[in-house]
Amino acid sequence: MTTYRKLGRSGLHLFPLGLGTMQFGWSADEAAAFEIMDAYYAAGGNFIDTADIYTIWTPGNPGGVSEEIIGRWMKARGNRDDIVVATKVRGPMGEGGAEGRKTVHQREGLSRRWIIQACEDSLRRLQVDYIDLYQTHFIDPLTPIEETLSALSELVQRGYVRYLGCSNYSAWRLMEALWVGDKKNLETFVSIQPEYSLLSPTRANFERELQNVCVAYGVGIVPWSPLGGGMLTGKYKRGEALPESVRADENAKRRFSDQNFDVVEALQAVADANGAKPAQVALAWLLAQPGMTAPIIGANSVTQLEELLGTIELTLGQDDLDKISQVSDWERARTDMEN
Repeated sequence: MTTYRKLGRSGLHLFPLGLGTMQFGWSADEAAAFEIMDAYYAAGGNFIDTADIYTIWTPGNPGGVSEEIIGRWMKARGNRDDIVVATKVRGPMGEGGAEGRKTVHQREGLSRRWIIQACEDSLRRLQVDYIDLYQTHFIDPLTPIEETLSALSELVQRGYVRYLGCSNYSAWRLMEALWVGDKKNLETFVSIQPEYSLLSPTRANFERELQNVCVAYGVGIVPWSPLGGGMLTGKYKRGEALPESVRADENAKRRFSDQNFDVVEALQAVADANGAKPAQVALAWLLAQPGMTAPIIGANSVTQLEELLGTIELTLGQDDLDKISQVSDWERARTDMEN
């Protein structure tokens, strides 16, 4: 039986793997998205994460497509009360303004003006009365954190939002938000969504600083890109030709290194010993890390999703966890670079 995980100090309990939906309306059409969400829900999944900018806004594309697909799915299935709906605000949602004029933060940012409008827009697209977890997608250096938290607190008071989260914040910015919330008696963040995996370029900073803040202050961790853009699935082999993939060229440029292939090969060895897949081992390692609630996975098909859901049945021994940690240690990578 699946054990749901408490999100930090909040009252939310999440399935151990969240379902990311940036691909909905992009690399997965609506029919495929419905099939993926059906399979996730059937497996006990309850945490669906999206953002207002998915698919990412461009001229002629108004954004909000992923939210709309999720909204239609929940309405068709009648399962709103079973789903923890998480979405985000901050990114650009069109130029706006009369005659196409664009002023600072016209339809983006974390100002009171935009947060309240963006939340109302997300509620409409999702066809819900409230959002369970409303997250700031990334920082807004032009708006004081006091204004942002005040506007978000108002949404909670109105009943539009249940809990608040942030994404892509550094340790000091998260601490600032927690301190301001405490000092001014405002709602503040119960979770953070960082990029975090065995291969993430920000892993060192996360483990040195941000993770400690989260553990100390009870902030739940729901990382994105837990499989390193697909590198940790094992589909890339050292010295072999690239497979057909939308991310193959990007991964070759950003992630192909002896250190990273050492990690992939270690995952494969642990997977073979446990009758599992490398991606499942990578996710199981994440779930064993301090403060971790639910890594956010993405899938373009039910087949991809079902492989990742197999992680729930996998428990790694301490020897396997230590082996993976040792080969992927960022201090080792830094030493190798210096030598």
